Amino acid sequence: MANSGAGAAASRMVLLVLLLVAVFAGSSLAQAPGNRTEAAAAAARTCKYTVKVKTSCASPARTSDAVSVAFGDMYRNEAYGARLPGGGKVFERCGADTFHVTGACGYGVCYLYLRRAGRDGWAPEWVQVAEPAGPGAGEKPSTFRFGEPLPDNVWYGHNRCPKAARAAAARTNTSSAAAASSPLG
Repeated sequence: MANSGAGAAASRMVLLVLLLVAVFAGSSLAQAPGNRTEAAAAAARTCKYTVKVKTSCASPARTSDAVSVAFGDMYRNEAYGARLPGGGKVFERCGADTFHVTGACGYGVCYLYLRRAGRDGWAPEWVQVAEPAGPGAGEKPSTFRFGEPLPDNVWYGHNRCPKAARAAAARTNTSSAAAASSPLG
């Protein structure tokens, strides 16, 4: 009989631990700025981003290449410009062009990819994305450096988003300096 009492106490203890874990996990998710509910709500809203593209001085004088851009945040809120307006005086050697791209509202652009299709070998020097009014507003624009011709018909770019585990550790305000200042990527 004493054995069944110990088993019941152990079962209650396991149940209590599971309940505490569930309560703690639920409350920390509700308070985390990047929880799924908040990220899903941001994805439902659309924002207009300002994208500035500086063409390299090593690029052809003008290009007829089709250029597309995709960028977003660590929660995969993404904006996509299927084909940035070209022709005329756009994408001239050493020139800077500004575009507006609409997409899901995000929390700081940390990845950007370009795709070039054509024979000219257009080369961007850098691309800068400014956040619209919203969660990331007021921050410095995110700048991505290239400086060489892009491969033809391939998405090419940079992903500086923190790994999920590092981002979660930084959000919970741990004392680990390595987690908070780890290289992005």
